Amino acid sequence: MARRPVFQEVTETTPRSTPPAGGMIDAGPRGARGAIRIWLIVLFVMVAAMIALGGATRLTGSGLSITEWKPVTGAIPPMDQAAWQAEFDKYRQIPQFQLVNSDMDLASFKRIYWWEWSHRLLGRLVGLAWAAGFVFFLATRRIPVGWTPRLLLLGVLGGAQGAIGWWMVHSGLSGEMVRVASYRLATHLGLAFAILGLIAWYALALSRSEAALLRARRAGEAKLFSMTTGLMHLAFVQILLGALVAGIDAGRMYTGWPTMGGEWIPAEIWDATLGWRNFFENPALVQFIHRMTGYLLAAFAVVVFLRARRSPHPVTRGAYVAMLAALAVQVLLGIMNVLHASPLPLALAHQIGAVALFTLILRARHHARYPFETSVRGTVR
Repeated sequence: MARRPVFQEVTETTPRSTPPAGGMIDAGPRGARGAIRIWLIVLFVMVAAMIALGGATRLTGSGLSITEWKPVTGAIPPMDQAAWQAEFDKYRQIPQFQLVNSDMDLASFKRIYWWEWSHRLLGRLVGLAWAAGFVFFLATRRIPVGWTPRLLLLGVLGGAQGAIGWWMVHSGLSGEMVRVASYRLATHLGLAFAILGLIAWYALALSRSEAALLRARRAGEAKLFSMTTGLMHLAFVQILLGALVAGIDAGRMYTGWPTMGGEWIPAEIWDATLGWRNFFENPALVQFIHRMTGYLLAAFAVVVFLRARRSPHPVTRGAYVAMLAALAVQVLLGIMNVLHASPLPLALAHQIGAVALFTLILRARHHARYPFETSVRGTVR
């Protein structure tokens, strides 16, 4: 092979080296992350609506109107008078009708039936939306490496949520219970928020490439991330306590604020006959704990916010401003609910506010761990 002179000009015919191929981070179709993120956002909206509709179902006393669990055929409501009467007759056999709604007629039954039917139908639609998206992305091999187990987990948790929902409803169909057990309601709502949180976290993770996330993590703020993780856990506990309050209608008792019935600590805070069940069945204790945890959550959020103000990343600081604003609105809604004995519009606003606050805490937490890169030219997104 002939030698080439050192100063020979390189022509267009000179072979060029092949550009380096992308690594595993950039493997797979470019559109997969964006498409899956849109699908997750749709699921997020549906689950949030499910939480709101579940709150309306409980507040209207409709949760026990359907006394059977039929995952497939239950999607079809009564289609004629005879079918409606059959459903009503089943409802008349449970304690809620016999002890609370014995004067209810068929027209009134239909009103509560539609709330529960709509709630269950939306749950089925959420399941179908997950299954259709998951199967499509799996079949077309558009799921990024390592994401299949995470997306599958959402479906498994969704299926478990349906079973827990029936476990909750079943608690009010026999014995002397006229509503679902409060601890089962808390379990049901807690799992709903866990699913919602995972969807939100996954959607945030898919908003940037794996390479961008790896670069961002090097600039992450470990202390702020840790503090926000603690805040997230405390907010989750407060949500569970809110479910206990809702489960026994404790929010419609002790309607004064900042005192409870004119007392800072209500005299009925402990009933010796209930023992440990005071924490689930005593309205005074349950509401008192919910209030105190709310104060603690607000104080801790302010501490986290003050720490976030020292962040060098403008987007991160903005995320904590949004979080604190949502917390202020949620505290105000909580006080308004107490003062007005939790009417349906205020109670639903408070529950939706919990969804917004929890999501914004997760968003702030994500920015603490994966901040957007900032340079003299501005924020790199």
